[in-house]
Amino acid sequence: MANGLSHIGESGEAHMVDISAKAATERRAVATGRIFMSAEAFAAVRDNAVAKGDVLSVARVAGIMAAKRTSDLIPLCHPLPIQKVAVDFSLEEADCAITVTAMVKTAGQTGVEMEALTAASVALLTVYDMAKALDKAMRIEGVRLLEKTGGKSGPYSAP
Repeated sequence: MANGLSHIGESGEAHMVDISAKAATERRAVATGRIFMSAEAFAAVRDNAVAKGDVLSVARVAGIMAAKRTSDLIPLCHPLPIQKVAVDFSLEEADCAITVTAMVKTAGQTGVEMEALTAASVALLTVYDMAKALDKAMRIEGVRLLEKTGGKSGPYSAP
């Protein structure tokens, strides 16, 4: 491990961390993010009136699928036996925004932070894709880890 970074080898090369000696523990991570849009686009999503279909249902499934495929997208992530993914949305009419919260659980040798972040990100990108005909200026902001439990580093909660 060079420079204290677990994904960098002694010679500076990228590598996947060896987790084979780690004990399996219950792991959970929650990530969030928001998408801001025009009042017209927000109303269409809220009222299920987007031409492409039910935006939030499709975005929920996209987030779940993305969590399960994280190791295919992030080069040094381990494939994990995910036991639970939940993707939920909160509509914030005053801001014309939708907040996504993604929770991922497993019992394994490494955490599911990347899976939760990927689920939240892809869910938000799916909202954008499905509503872009109404508002190309939508912005995705604040994608971040809210909390994680399990593992050697212990629990984390965002300030």
